[in-house]
Amino acid sequence: MKKKLLIEGMSCNHCVAHVKEALEALEGVSLVEVSLEDNCAIVESTTSDEVLKEAVEEEGYDVVGIE
Repeated sequence: MKKKLLIEGMSCNHCVAHVKEALEALEGVSLVEVSLEDNCAIVESTTSDEVLKEAVEEEGYDVVGIE
């Protein structure tokens, strides 16, 4: 299932790498695309929204919505 995480707090490519690595480390995640320009991550995953949100927030960024 493809999900779009709306993320606040990313300001550079280093931030993008942190978010991407955190999401890719989760079980059930098969694809991660993070966009600094759009402040979002597209994730193909069977993982729950709460687990995805928690992984991003542990890196210091805010998930303000999941579509």
